[in-house]
Formats: sequence, structure tokens, C-alpha cells
Amino acid sequence: MKTIGKWSALFVLVLGLVLPPGQGSVKAEEVLERPELMLLENVPQADVTVKGGQFDLTALHVYGDGSFKKIEEGLSWTASNKKVVQVDDKGQLTFTGKPGRSWVAVSNGRDKDWIFVYVKGGKKQSEIQIKKNKGQKYDLVQHAMENMSMKEKVGQMLMPDFRNWNGKNVTKMLPEIEDLVKEYHLGGVILFRENVVTTAQTTELVADYQAAAEKHGLLVTIDQEGGIVTRLQSGTDFPGNMALGATRSENISQDVGRAIGEELSALGINMNLAPDMDVNNNPDNPVIGVRSFGGNPELVADMGQAYMSGLQETGVAATAKHFPGHGDTAVDSHIGLPEVPYDKERLKEVELYPFQQVMDAGIDAVMTAHVTFPEIDDTKVVSKKDGEEIALPATLSKKVLTGLIREEMGYEGLVITDALNMNAIQEHFGPVDAVIRAINAGTDIVLMPVGLEEVAGGIYEAVDTGDIEMKTIEDSVERILTLKIKRGIIKSEQPPALEDQVAHAEEVVGSEEHRQVEKEAAEKSITLVKNEEVLPLQAETDDHIVVVGDSFSSSLAEAVKKIHDRTTLIDHNSEAFTSEERTALQEADYVIAGTYTYNVWTRSQNHPQMQRMQEILEIAEGPVIGVGIRNPYDVMAYPEVDAYIAQYGFRDASFTATASTIFGANHPSGKLPVTIPGENGVLYEYGTGMND
Repeated sequence: MKTIGKWSALFVLVLGLVLPPGQGSVKAEEVLERPELMLLENVPQADVTVKGGQFDLTALHVYGDGSFKKIEEGLSWTASNKKVVQVDDKGQLTFTGKPGRSWVAVSNGRDKDWIFVYVKGGKKQSEIQIKKNKGQKYDLVQHAMENMSMKEKVGQMLMPDFRNWNGKNVTKMLPEIEDLVKEYHLGGVILFRENVVTTAQTTELVADYQAAAEKHGLLVTIDQEGGIVTRLQSGTDFPGNMALGATRSENISQDVGRAIGEELSALGINMNLAPDMDVNNNPDNPVIGVRSFGGNPELVADMGQAYMSGLQETGVAATAKHFPGHGDTAVDSHIGLPEVPYDKERLKEVELYPFQQVMDAGIDAVMTAHVTFPEIDDTKVVSKKDGEEIALPATLSKKVLTGLIREEMGYEGLVITDALNMNAIQEHFGPVDAVIRAINAGTDIVLMPVGLEEVAGGIYEAVDTGDIEMKTIEDSVERILTLKIKRGIIKSEQPPALEDQVAHAEEVVGSEEHRQVEKEAAEKSITLVKNEEVLPLQAETDDHIVVVGDSFSSSLAEAVKKIHDRTTLIDHNSEAFTSEERTALQEADYVIAGTYTYNVWTRSQNHPQMQRMQEILEIAEGPVIGVGIRNPYDVMAYPEVDAYIAQYGFRDASFTATASTIFGANHPSGKLPVTIPGENGVLYEYGTGMND
């Protein structure tokens, strides 16, 4: 008999003994359905870290079918020693600062559970300890798994996207999607920019996803890295990782991670596929670039760990990606299959170093890369695309996901694949084979499988035939449920009213406090790479400034015009300047030229954008200030420019910070987080950053 069943049977026996005949009679089957009251914090996997002198206890009802839900109504809370700790009617503990010990108990009038508090003196985290009760009944993970069917367990490992449905963006719950969540017992979903338009709409969509889940809370996931990978349309547009790397400030990185977490949490989104822990030491990288904190492993590790800490403080799970490292590649895995050819010693020094640091610091999840690492796994497989032999990518490699991550690096958290609909996987393996390989390799969650029905059916069949061992599935489900308990991703019997959730979200998302974090990060990131005694500009009122460029040039011009009214924009996307434009460039007192690149071709001197830049340098008689809007590498194509600023992103705060720097209102303290190569060696060293 299972533990919960024993307690229920005992309750039936006691109830029969103590109730007077004819009074309060209760049928045995009704009693057996009664859930048991329990404090979440007594569950071994639950986090009991106290911060800020307060701590929120959570009461659960645990059911015989293995499910457990939060409960808030009909409870009474008591503390045995109010001189040490006080508890309100919501279970929030407030520590007085006085030393001592206390029991804190919760009761629903029928059941009771309690936890122990020890205070050495003070309100600091190190001075307060919450001691869990022990007992088999608190093993909710095992209780849940004993009562789950094979299909329910498989469902926990599936994380599809519902970005579109019948050609339309999914911005509200559809009956067809709700049916799929239930039919396949989904453990999670991922949202994209198409799904998250406004704060109120997003809050309702997420709440509906959670309501659709039957037993266990959903992992509702998103890629909200900041910078160029920002999904929320109504949230704060924080600078990206490379901008944070340029600040060299772990405090700023932690603040950004925390603010992103607060916005996601307010919306009900509980898992972020961030931070990117790739070391971007290849300027030709087409997919990582400014998503990385930089090209130095120690910088990436320090900034990533700070970002992770801020994010996880809010209860949102963090994910380090793309393991073992996507930074030194020249192929986009959305399109092809990249390779990192280095041996393990080099990988440990560079690519693996940041991942090891955040693993040791307790990151919740690690995302795999669709990249081959032949020095780790030289297995060859036949591609379904053309029948050619190819190397096995890390996402599908047991030597990587089990041998390296689990056994060598000692990681016990969650492993999630990168999107399985990317060409690096789909072209070569197909939907079902890819998922079976990933699960057998050691992944816990398969992200964005292609064809939910086909993939789920393929997994069921593989389990039935023994191609996937049931223990492999159960090990993953144990890790998934462990994370859900740790982060409080648990369904509620009395979810808050939607209007209250929306009101809270609208207070948090895009708040003034977060705008200040965004502003500071942007200002501190601006890097003055080159300055031939041009900046800051000492422009007179009647001086004419011309801003020229293609992508995002209007944003740059608007930011400049707010400071200097006599500013003209040449939004140039044609092959040659007109005579009027040439005259404006020639007569301008200052020219500010913004360039936007995202791969090797766009920053090549043969690219039309860079050819126009060369024309500007030939035509302009006044100083020319170049602005690398996204990639700091742009200056490689026009090293003769008079001054050069790297701003690392195209969000408004970065343009404002750049304009402030040009006119001397912002002191440029950023330092290059990467090395910029030139034709004959290094053009600008890692760490370059000029003061004005």
C-alpha cells in the first residue's frame, strides 16, 4: 500500500471510532478521496532559502492519484514562539531578528503539518535555518511517479510550441490546443513573440495553459535572453549579453537577470531559456554573436552566473545554453550542422568552463547544441537527407549528454534539447528517430518536436519494444518533477482571479524600476573603441549633423535629434547616393554613420552597406563617427573612421545611450568583450575601451 493510502486508511479507522452514531457520518470512499495536508517546504526538493527576513510557506493537498496542489483557503497558521517568528494568515513568515526556535504549523481543521525554524540572531540568510520534517510521506516525486501511466510520464518530457494554428498566431487558448495538452499529458510548452503581444493577453494565455494541465503544473518556457532575443512585446527591452559583458559589472548582469525574472514571473512564465553561456571567440559566428557575454571564458562564466542568480532569485528557472558550446562555429545550426573540432583539454579551458561554473552554482537546466564535437564523440551515422555519413551532434550523443554532462561534470539538473525542428536535426534524422536518440542520449525534455502525435506515438512504441528503457523515462521525469517542486510550479486549487493576476503583471512588466535597470545597463555598455579627438562633440546650435545608415538608422537619428535639433537623416538603402545626399554629406559639420551586421557577408567590404560607408569617408569633409549598432566587428570594414562606438544592440535604450555618449552626457565606460581582428593581426584587443 502506498504511503498516502496508509494515511487515508488510518483516517477512516479513526473516524469510525470517534464519530458518534448518526452524527457527521462520512462514507469510506469519500474519506479515501480526501487529500492530505502538507507543507511544500517539508518536501526534500523544495527550496527553503530565506532572503530578506521573510519567507513564504506553501500548503499542499496531496491526492491519492499522485497529484498535489497548492491550497490557500480554509487554513489557519500558528507559530509557537512569536518572539522569534510571526506568521500571517497567508503563511508568510516574518523574522523578528531575535534568536531562538519555533514551530510553525498549518491546519485545515482536520489535518496539520509543521516545520521548524532556528534563528541564530538577526535577519541575514546565514542566521536563519528552516529545518524540514522527515518521512516517506513527503516524497511527493516518488508518490507522483508511482501513480503515473507510461503516457503521462512521456508527456512530462514533451515541450511543443503552438506558435501558430491554422496559419494564425496563437494569442489565446484554443480548444484544439487544450485538448492536446490533456491528451498527451504535456509537461511544458514554449512561447514565442507571436504568442506574447500584451501583458494582459499573455497573462490570460499562460493561466489558460496552466488550467489545461490535469495533474502537474506546466513548465511555461520562453527565450527572453535580452537584446536581439527578446520575446515579450510589452516587456522591458534589456540590452543583451554582449552589452552586459561590456559593462564588466556582475551587479548589472544580476540586476538584469532579476528584472527579466520578475517580468516573466508576473506573467506566469516560469522557465527562461537563458542565459547564453557560449564563448563567442569566432567573429564569423552567424548565430551567437552578441547573444554571448564575450570571447573570454572567465567573463562569460562570471556574467552568466550573476545573470542566473538574479533570474533564479525570482523563482524562474534558468537554462544555460548551448552545451557544450556554440561560440566557435561558422555555421548556423538552424540551417546546417556545425562542428567544433577541439580536443577535450581545449574544450575544458574554453567552451566547457562557463558551463561548469554555472552547473556548480546550481543552474536549473542546460540546453544542448546541435553541434558536432568529434573529439568527444566520433560516432558516424547515415544522414536521411542524402545517405552520407555525418558526425553525431551533441544533442543526440550519449557520450556528451550522459558521459560528459552527468559523469564527468557531475551535473544533476535538467537537460533540454535545443529546438528539434532545426535543420541540423530534421534534415538528417527525421522527427521520431531524433527524439528517440535524444532521450537515449540523456535528455530530459525534447523541445519543439516535429509532429506531436507522430513523436509521442514513436516514443510509446519505443518504450513498448524496449528501444527506450522505462528507467530512462523515469529518471527524466524525476528530474522534471524535482525542478517543478523546487521552483513552485504546482497547480493551485484556488488560482488567483485573472483580473488580479493581470493587475499585478501590469505593475511589474515594463515598470519604471526595470526601465532604470535597462538604462544603466545600456549606458555602462557603450564602448568607445576609437576616438581621433572627435568625441564628445562640441556642436554649436547651428552645426549640421547628418545621420546616415540603413537598418535602424531612424532610431539612431531620433536619439541624436533629441539632443541636437539640426540633424538630418539619410536613410540609405539604394546603391548610390543622390547628388543632394552627397552634398549634405560633404557640407555636414559631423556625420554619424550607423552600420548593422549579423554575419560575415554583411560586414564584408564588398557588401553594399560597407561600400556606402567607404563613400561616406571619401565624401565627408567633417569628422565621421561610426556606430556598430549590433556587432562590434563592423569597424573591420572601415578602420579609417574618425571615431567608433560599439553599442551591441538595436533597442531604444542603447541608441539613447550612444547619443548621450556622442555629446558627452554619458561617460563611455564599456570595454570590448571580444577581440576584433584586422587584416594583419588584431585590430582592437579584448578589453579596449577609451574614456572620453
